[in-house]
Amino acid sequence: MRILIIGRGGREHAIAWKMAQSALKPELFIAPGNVGMNTITAQTGAPVTLVSISENETEALRDFALTEHIDLTVVGPEAALANDIATVFTAAGLRIFAPTAAAARIETSKEFAKDLMRKYQIPTASYRTFEDYDSAKRYLDEQGAPIVIKYDGLAAGKGVVVAMTAEEADNALKDMLLDNRFGEGKVVMEEFLQGPEFSLLALVNGEQVVPLVIAQDHKRAYDGDKGPNTGGVGAYSPVPVIPQAQIDWAVEHIMKPTAKALIAEGCPFCGVLYGGLMLTKDGPKVIEFNARFGDPETEVVLPKLKSDLTQMMLDVLDHKEVNPEFYEDAFLGVVLAAKGYPGSYTKNIPLNDPTGLSQQVFCMGVKEEEGKLLSNGGRVLIVVGRGKTLKEAQQDAYQGVEKMAHPDLFYRQDIGWQAV
Repeated sequence: MRILIIGRGGREHAIAWKMAQSALKPELFIAPGNVGMNTITAQTGAPVTLVSISENETEALRDFALTEHIDLTVVGPEAALANDIATVFTAAGLRIFAPTAAAARIETSKEFAKDLMRKYQIPTASYRTFEDYDSAKRYLDEQGAPIVIKYDGLAAGKGVVVAMTAEEADNALKDMLLDNRFGEGKVVMEEFLQGPEFSLLALVNGEQVVPLVIAQDHKRAYDGDKGPNTGGVGAYSPVPVIPQAQIDWAVEHIMKPTAKALIAEGCPFCGVLYGGLMLTKDGPKVIEFNARFGDPETEVVLPKLKSDLTQMMLDVLDHKEVNPEFYEDAFLGVVLAAKGYPGSYTKNIPLNDPTGLSQQVFCMGVKEEEGKLLSNGGRVLIVVGRGKTLKEAQQDAYQGVEKMAHPDLFYRQDIGWQAV
C-alpha cells in the first residue's frame, strides 16, 4: 500500500502514525509533513517520506500521486478540500478519502451549513446571515447578548466569537465586516446555546456513516476556559458527561440525516464528517460541521482506535460494513503553544527531543535547523497521555508535558477539568 497524506500538523502526524500500523504494511508519503513525523518509522516500522509539495498545490500533488502510483490519498487540512482536490484526484483515476469542494461547503460556508440544517430539520441554533455591518448591528441591538458571531468562510478555527456582551459582539462584527479580518465575506449570527460540547467524527461515504468515539476539545487559550478562542489547546476521550444514549441519538438524528441531506443536495459526502455538537437542555444540537478530521481531537481519538484505520478507510470507500473497535483506556492530549498564540507569537523556540518519552507526542508546528528541533508555528506539539481513567491519562500527559516544557511555550494546566 502506497499512501499519500496531505497536510503538515499534529492531525496529519496522528493520521500517519495510525495508518502506519496497518496490517497492509503501508509506505507513507506526507506532503509537506513536518520533521517530527520522521519518528513514525522507528515506532511502527513503516517507511515515511516527507514530500516538499504544499497542501495547496493541487495539480502538483496529483502529478506526484500518479508518478508514485499512490493507492490511497487522505487529506487533512480544510484549505485543500476547498481547492477541490477530491474532484481533481478522482478525475485522474486516483482513490482519495476526502469530500469534494461542493460537499466540503458544510465546513467552508457557515451559511450553507445552517441553510442545509434548517431545510432538513437537523437540530441547531436559530440564526440570521448578514453581509453588511449596519443591518447586522441592528439585529444585534434587537437580540442583545450573549450571541455567537461566525465568519462565513474559512478562518483557521479563529472565525467564531462567543460574545457575552453587546460590546464584544459589536467588536466582532466590525472585525469581520468592516475590517475584513478574514477577507470579505458574510457573518452568521446565532442564538447562544448552553451545555457541554463534544466532537463526533464519522467516516462517511454517501449514506454510510461509521461513527468513531467522541472527544471534547478545549478552545480557549487559558485555564478555566478563559482567553481568546484558538484552534484547540487540548482534548480528551472518552467524555463521561455525555451519556451513550445521547451519542447514539446524535448519530441517528444528526450525522446520518446530514449525510442523506448532502446526497439530496447533489453533493454526496465522502471522507470524515466532524460534528461539533452541544448537549443542550433540548438534546444534542449542531454548533458546526467540519469536513475533515478535527485538530486536536484526532490526536486522542485515533490512539483510542483499536481497529486498522487504513483498512477501515478502504472498506468505507468500497461501501463494506465497518464496525470499529476501541480501547477501554482514556486518552488526554495537552498542546504546548508558543507564547502569544493565537495572536503574534514567539518563533524558533528550541525544543527537547520527544523520542525518549513514554507518552505519544504529535508534532504540530516544528522544523529542524542544523540538527536541532525548533518551533515553527503557534501550536507546536501535543503530548498525549494514556490511562485506565481520565485522571490517570491526565497525570500521564502532564508528566510528558513537563519534559517538553520551555519558558517560551505555554500550556493549560487543566485539560480535562470537566471530566476529572
